[in-house]
Amino acid sequence: MTSTQTVDAEAVNRALTNATTAASHAPSIHDTRPWRWRAHGNRLDLSVDGSRTPAGTDLDRRLAILSCGAALHHALISLAADGRHTTVTRLPDRAKAGHLATVRVNDRVTVEPTAIRHLQTIALRHTDRRGPSGIAVDADTLRPIAAAAESQQTLLHLLRPRQIFDLASATDDARRIESGNQAWQAELRDWGGTGSPRTGTPDTAVLPEASTATVPGRNSGRCGDMAVADTQDRTAAFAILYGPGDSDLDWLRAGEALSAVCLKATESGLSVQPLSSTIEVGATREIVKHLLPGPGHPYLVLRFGVLDATASDPSRTPRLPAEQIAVQP
Repeated sequence: MTSTQTVDAEAVNRALTNATTAASHAPSIHDTRPWRWRAHGNRLDLSVDGSRTPAGTDLDRRLAILSCGAALHHALISLAADGRHTTVTRLPDRAKAGHLATVRVNDRVTVEPTAIRHLQTIALRHTDRRGPSGIAVDADTLRPIAAAAESQQTLLHLLRPRQIFDLASATDDARRIESGNQAWQAELRDWGGTGSPRTGTPDTAVLPEASTATVPGRNSGRCGDMAVADTQDRTAAFAILYGPGDSDLDWLRAGEALSAVCLKATESGLSVQPLSSTIEVGATREIVKHLLPGPGHPYLVLRFGVLDATASDPSRTPRLPAEQIAVQP
């Protein structure tokens, strides 16, 4: 091997390592980060990690696959910002359970400014569960965010005021069903509890039991001490991420759309809180399905808000070390 080839191989390996690191910042169900990367030369293979998939709340692994899609989009942004042309094959081997995508790094290309901006946003973005400020979300601000979802072959439906009350009712139903299932609650505490040997959501990022939000977020099976704005979610906007299909590929693309939406929203000065409880429960998922403007399958409910810039930032969830999410050959 020539010295030039050695340098290029080292540069590709460094780019792949940076990509998996960027992917670790992607949003995921219950902060489980259920993805696994394997590097082979100029290739990255993405798989869903069954050991990090909550069996009770995500039995069919739909939301885990969605989470992996978000990680895939983050990784592709990192490679684009490094000036790498990539070829992505989604579900390359349907006979191999859990293998979701293969990313091949090809020739160098010109770095687009948007790739650099998105990579910078990845380092800044995090799920903020606080209530928004008293400033209402501008509908015009949501249009480019919806376009970001569409760029990933997924749609975003903004709920009308009347539909928000229907969503709130469905959320109450989902919470009631979940609270009555002890195994379900134990799983939420296991994955979301502070001090978990895996990852966890700190108490300062969990809603207190007394929260009176119209569409409350999940408290991860415990009562937290997160500071909540007096306005709660009266000035928030709610939307449903949805698409025409219900296959693993559809859920993977929905995760890529979630990443694109979160990054665009952050760059537009909005927070995004994914709300999955109504999707996890079959009966309430059907209710959410009927809120769509036409035929389709709901993947996730999203709450958008303008945060109070003077409020203290809650603790962020910990990230897995690189050796736990990426395997070298």
